[in-house]
Amino acid sequence: MQKFADYIKKIEIDSLWSGMKHIVWELDPKVNILSGINGVGKSTIINKVVKGLSAGGEFPSHMLKGVRLDVVPEDARWIRYDMIRSLDSNIAATLAEGDNTMRQTLSAMSNNMGGSLLDLQLYQLQRKYLDYQVNIGNRIIEQLQGGNMDAAQQLSEKKKRFQDIVDDLFADTGKHIIRTENEIRFTQIGEQLTTYQLSSGEKQMLIILLTVLVEDEQPYVLFMDEPEVSLHIEWQKRLIDLCLELNPNVQIILTTHSPAVVMNGWVNSVTEVSDITV
Repeated sequence: MQKFADYIKKIEIDSLWSGMKHIVWELDPKVNILSGINGVGKSTIINKVVKGLSAGGEFPSHMLKGVRLDVVPEDARWIRYDMIRSLDSNIAATLAEGDNTMRQTLSAMSNNMGGSLLDLQLYQLQRKYLDYQVNIGNRIIEQLQGGNMDAAQQLSEKKKRFQDIVDDLFADTGKHIIRTENEIRFTQIGEQLTTYQLSSGEKQMLIILLTVLVEDEQPYVLFMDEPEVSLHIEWQKRLIDLCLELNPNVQIILTTHSPAVVMNGWVNSVTEVSDITV
């Protein structure tokens, strides 16, 4: 039995709320975009699936809250996944009283950098980015020791491509990634900036791209709930293509209100909530 699924084939939900008919959503292995008017249940569909998964991505045949998943291969019982939401608010005051370590971390971030949900996500992703670099570095060393120069160079290309993409996206404001740093930092007209000093839109885009990159080309599912919030329209147009470029094995499941997200050839990937209600 394969432990992790390659992608989700179908989502079934008994009902989103009392009295609503079943949801049956047949999914594409790559890109799935859920559309509909406000309040129709787009976010609820994604949230019910994510809440039914364990922290490690394990799911039973019948998940919580009347949710069932068909996956490929069908005997897999784990899913690698990430969930990205578009929310940027100060959260230092909302943490549980007992979580002193996290409260202190966010308090310092709030004093020095902002302390928002986006900042917290960036903080966590910086740690994953460091682990990603260590893993890539170890594999490069193995290839070099075996005399495989081409394979070693290829392993370093994805990180370089990520840096090139970010530099291109941020070019209009003169920001560039400092490529000699292990953590992500920027220069702007001679000044050094941390990720916490970026705008909300820049943070949001960086979070999405980093989330995809650090999965290291493994098959996994990326859930995104209205990821276009705060993003420039040109960034919205490129969003899906950039995610697939950084990891061709990602399955994207997202909700959106923006026509720009589908402009680069993804119109046929759009599903209306009414079309999957039976």
